[in-house]
Amino acid sequence: MKIYIYLSNEQDKVPVPEYAEKLIEMCAVGALEEEGIEDDAELSVTLTDNENIRALNSEHRGIDRATDVLSFPLGDENGFDTDPETGAILLGDIVISMERAKEQAEEYGHSFRREFAFLLTHSLFHLLGYDHVNSEEEERIMFGKQEKVLEKLGITRES
Repeated sequence: MKIYIYLSNEQDKVPVPEYAEKLIEMCAVGALEEEGIEDDAELSVTLTDNENIRALNSEHRGIDRATDVLSFPLGDENGFDTDPETGAILLGDIVISMERAKEQAEEYGHSFRREFAFLLTHSLFHLLGYDHVNSEEEERIMFGKQEKVLEKLGITRES
């Protein structure tokens, strides 16, 4: 499985770790494997700050406050479109507030790497069709899958 990652840094508040792209790939492979998807996949990840994610959250969700991560899935109940050049399935876009990720890592007492991986994996499951807002059962399933992927990658709250 090949993961095509389009990474864009649109903030200057938190340095982008050297491991960012590799961690995105690892989390994507883990989430896809957890879902039994073996296809190549493509996703876009934008790193931003609290101000910009607040504007996006307001525009797309009607919630006028900063959040940690936003997901913009391209798939639907009928599946995913594919990139005609690569054949990769088009998962969608992830936007992460690097400021909020740093704040939450400190707040929860774990590493920035763990918080970044958690936000990525959480968002990837949204791109794969999960929505914890509508159902407690779906929330339980989604969060269980997230933790399973992170455990397989050796990314724990202690790491």
